[in-house]
Amino acid sequence: MPAEQRLIDIELHAQPYHTSNQHTPMRGIFRFFIKLIIFLLVLPWLYALILLVIPPPITITQATSMVEGHGLKRDYLPLHQIPENAAWAVIAAEDQTFAQHSGFDFAGIEKAMESNAKGKRVRGASTISQQVAKNVFLWQGRSWLRKGLETYCTFVIEVLWSKKRIVYTYLNIVEMGKGVFGIEAAAQHYFQKPAAQLTANESARIAAALPSPKTYKVNPASGYIAKRATWIERQTRNLKQDQQLKQIIQHEH
Repeated sequence: MPAEQRLIDIELHAQPYHTSNQHTPMRGIFRFFIKLIIFLLVLPWLYALILLVIPPPITITQATSMVEGHGLKRDYLPLHQIPENAAWAVIAAEDQTFAQHSGFDFAGIEKAMESNAKGKRVRGASTISQQVAKNVFLWQGRSWLRKGLETYCTFVIEVLWSKKRIVYTYLNIVEMGKGVFGIEAAAQHYFQKPAAQLTANESARIAAALPSPKTYKVNPASGYIAKRATWIERQTRNLKQDQQLKQIIQHEH
């Protein structure tokens, strides 16, 4: 082989080969977003496991209440100290199929969609599980993003938590008045007594205001709250025949 040809071959083989590294920056960005998505998907599971041991330190809704000037009145109770009649009241008011569903009331959602299509005003179809997911993990408001995240977080707590923990966590963290969170703070705010001393009617009046706790008057009760509380008490008497609900609500003695 001529010397010139050998020189050309050597130069060709000495050329750096960069083809495999051309897309490295894009691959790095792609890997970052994949890791971020995995982290965000895992985070609710980790937090839900932590909340099996401790109550939520603070929620976005509670922080928002302080920022808006409503303050923050709350007094978390151990689950076994939350009165059973309060649990019966919120289930009667908000989610009567609580024992049967796995986080989502599809029949209620379908009914709400049909009523909305007809232009009728209807209460939301969110279950207690969905409301816990929203209040513990997320923020208030209406958007497809929040609803999607709420659906995922609802699935998480339905897998990791018992039904008893879900309903009693709800009673500890849900907003029950301006800056008033949880049944203990609500009992003190409205009736100047601990939650353990609430009567069935007083619990029903607090539950009756849950769709709009900043608007309705619990004590003295407005005409609407008084009427709805009576309905809740009647529904509670019927629901107490449900053995599944009894097992969920009754404390172990």
